[in-house]
Amino acid sequence: MLDISLNKIKDSIPFSGAKSLVMTLPLKESTKRQRVLASILIVAFLCLFLPWTQNIRSKGYVTALKPEMRPQTIHSVIAGRIEKWYVQEGAYVAKGDTILRISEIKDEYFDSLLLPRTQRQVDVKTLSAESYADKVVQLQNQIRALEENRKLKLQQARNKLTMADLKVQSDSIYFEQSKVNYQVGVDQLERIEELYKEGLRSLTDVESRRLKFQEVQAKLIAAENDYLSSQNARITALIDLDAIETEFQDKLAKARSEMYTAMSSQFDAEASVAKLENQYSNYEQRTTFRHILAPQNGYLAEAIQVGIGETIKEGDPILNIVPADANLAVEMYVQPVDLPLISVGNKVRFIFDGWPAIVFSGWPQISNGTFGGVVVAIDQFAGPNNQYRVLVVEDPEEEAWPDLLRIGSGADGIALLNDVPVWYEIWRQLNGFPADYYTAEEKDAIAKEKK
Repeated sequence: MLDISLNKIKDSIPFSGAKSLVMTLPLKESTKRQRVLASILIVAFLCLFLPWTQNIRSKGYVTALKPEMRPQTIHSVIAGRIEKWYVQEGAYVAKGDTILRISEIKDEYFDSLLLPRTQRQVDVKTLSAESYADKVVQLQNQIRALEENRKLKLQQARNKLTMADLKVQSDSIYFEQSKVNYQVGVDQLERIEELYKEGLRSLTDVESRRLKFQEVQAKLIAAENDYLSSQNARITALIDLDAIETEFQDKLAKARSEMYTAMSSQFDAEASVAKLENQYSNYEQRTTFRHILAPQNGYLAEAIQVGIGETIKEGDPILNIVPADANLAVEMYVQPVDLPLISVGNKVRFIFDGWPAIVFSGWPQISNGTFGGVVVAIDQFAGPNNQYRVLVVEDPEEEAWPDLLRIGSGADGIALLNDVPVWYEIWRQLNGFPADYYTAEEKDAIAKEKK
C-alpha cells in the first residue's frame, strides 16, 4: 500500500482478475498531471518573487489642459430675434466668423439712424459746453476789468478825500484867522469909540473903523461858511468812497454769480456730453453684438436656440463650440488615501475608450494598447465627490495619443508607483494596506543601488 518494498506484488500475483486492485495502480496520465501540477506550483512560487509595479486605478475623461480650450457655450449679450444662420452644426469656424445674426426687439433701439442722431446730440452738447466755457472766459475778463476799474475809482475817491481833508484844514485855519481878526476889530472899534468920546478921534475915523469892522465880520462869516462847506465836501468824499466800494462789490458779485452760473451750466453740458458719448459708445458696441461671432477656432456642436424668428434674452445660451487644436489632458480622480502617493511628474498609463488594450497593471512593460501620461497638476482641495482631481498630459517620451481622441472620451488611468515583489503585493492586498510611499529622492537612490 505504501509502495516501500522493491518487490512488487503485481509482478508475482496477477491483478487482472481483481478489478479493485487494478484501480489502485497508478496510471501514466495521473503521473503527468502530478508533474504538471508540481511544475505550476514551482512556477507560481517563483512568480511570487517577480517585480510587481504598484499602481492606482482611476476612471477619468479626456479634457483640455487650458481652460480656454475646453468646450464652451456661446451666449447672447443682448436680447433679440434670430434673423439668419450662417453655419450648421458640426461645421468648422475660425475666430471671428459670423455664426448668426439677430435683430433688436426693444423699441428704444428700433431707430435706423440711432447712431447719427446720437452723434448729433453729442455735437450740439459739445458746442453748448464750449459756449459756456467762452462765457466763463468773458466773465473772468469782465471781473478783472471791474477790479482794475475799482482800484482806479477808489484811488480817485481817496485823492478827493485827501483834497477835502486839506481843504477842511485850510478853511479851518482861515476861519481861526478870521475869528482873530474879528476880535482885533472889536477891540479896535471899542478903543476908537473911547477916543472919540474923549475927543481924540474924529467921527470920520470912527465911521471908517466901523466899516472895516463890518468887513472883518463879513470875512469871519465867509470863512465859517467856507469851513462848513469844506467839511460837507469831505463828508461827500467819504460817502463817494463808500459808494464806489459798494457799487463795485455789487458789480463784482453779480459778475461772479454769472460766472459761476455759466461754469455750472458748462459742467452740466460737459456731463451731458460725457453721458451722450457713453450712450453713443454703448449703441455702437451694441450693434456689434447683433452678429454672434466665433470666439475661437473650433467646431460647432449642439445648437440650443434654433429656427428663424425665435427670440432670445440677454445671456441666453445659443450653441456650444468645441475648440480645435486643443492640448488634450485627462482629468482623473483619486481617493484621499491615495493622494500622498501622487505627485507632479508621476507616470500614468491610460486605456482610452474605443482603443482595445491588453493590460497587465503590475507589468506595464508587457502591456499593449495603453498610452503614457505625466501628471502636471493636482487640486489642493477635494471636489464634491470627496476625491481629488488630477490633470495628466501626454508623455513626450511615450507613443503619441491617438489623433481621433476627442474631448469627453472616457479614460481608465493606471498611476504607476513603486516596484515590489509579487508576494508583497498579495500580502498588502490581503491585509488592506496602502501602497508604499517613496519620495522622488528615495526612488532615485533605489535605482542607483540597483544599478
